Amino acid sequence: MSDANPGPVGTPQDPAVPERAPRVGRRMGFAEQELRLISALVVLIGLGLFFALPFVLSIGSVVFLPVTAALVLTIILSPLADRLAAWGLPNVLASFIALLVFLGVLLLALALILQPATVLFDRLPTMIATAGARFADLRNQFGWVAQINEQLAELMTREESREVVVATPSLLEELAFATPSVVIETILTFLMAFFMVEARVRLRQKLLFGRSSFGTSVKAARVLREVQDRVAAYVLTVGWINICVGIVAGLGAWALGVEAPVMWGGLAALLNFLPYIGPTIMVGLLALFGIGTMETVLIGLIPAAAYLGLHTVEANVVTPSILGARFTMNPVMILIALMYFSWIWGMIGALLSVPILLMLTALFDHIGRPNLIGFVFGEPLFANNVFESESDGANASAGDDTRTS
Repeated sequence: MSDANPGPVGTPQDPAVPERAPRVGRRMGFAEQELRLISALVVLIGLGLFFALPFVLSIGSVVFLPVTAALVLTIILSPLADRLAAWGLPNVLASFIALLVFLGVLLLALALILQPATVLFDRLPTMIATAGARFADLRNQFGWVAQINEQLAELMTREESREVVVATPSLLEELAFATPSVVIETILTFLMAFFMVEARVRLRQKLLFGRSSFGTSVKAARVLREVQDRVAAYVLTVGWINICVGIVAGLGAWALGVEAPVMWGGLAALLNFLPYIGPTIMVGLLALFGIGTMETVLIGLIPAAAYLGLHTVEANVVTPSILGARFTMNPVMILIALMYFSWIWGMIGALLSVPILLMLTALFDHIGRPNLIGFVFGEPLFANNVFESESDGANASAGDDTRTS
């Protein structure tokens, strides 16, 4: 009887073991196709949002711009408010003082720049005329080039076309129309920034204790802390670097005999917050001012050349060594962010572009960065996806079933 029992029991069980593997494989194949379809839909939705957001944000700039600017200000000022609250100040008073410190620094910078700038603005037509005369002298020295152009123009006869001049509003009219909305948006921005900074403690408590699981609460707290630390540390560090650049630029302008060296130092500090674009504007302004006020073109280009050398050293040696790898960003992504948000909100959008890019980078570091190029060639959209964890679990369970059988 002991020899007959294993036969009937073992006969139906032996074919069942290899039959589980095809079923698991088909199930995982369907799950993989479903996951890839969902990933494709996510990519399409993301591209649609990327191209549709500029129109929505630009049309509703009165609403979205103050909210975004207030959010960035909240992230920047929260560490200062936390430090003041740690010294024993009430939360409301600490938030108010942090906002006052920012407003004081901003108004001081504008006062140092605007007062000399208004004087130089009245002389701008004279400087432009002088610069044009200098370039006309240079063009006369290359008269043979102009003669060649005239001969080519005679050979290529073109019909005369009428010139249509479109009437545009003057600068004063544009300022008169824009001032009320700018004032309203500025007031709304600082009011929202104050209330957001004041509510930062309640927001952290809600993130920590308002989640359904402890792991989700810890992850949300880490994301919030990482975004705040990264953006605040970047803005503070770059701010000190730009202040040093402004001091050196002001001293250089004073040494070269340029008028209003304090204004040029302040402009150098403020424009340096705009990567690539700000220094280019600064070089152009210094070149125009130098050519329009100095004796010759070569002497007039010395201030612009000196600032270009200062910016080259600062951008390639000083800033990378201080910021390190933590704040290193792809220059292409920086330029895309600058163009994207400048298209939406103009100069304010350009100033907010790098902090917004830092916030998104810190967020994607925690939730996972999409592998768009790899997804085109068949790889998963995210490196650590749900499918891999499910497949590991399914393989483990299949192995357990095999060992059990």
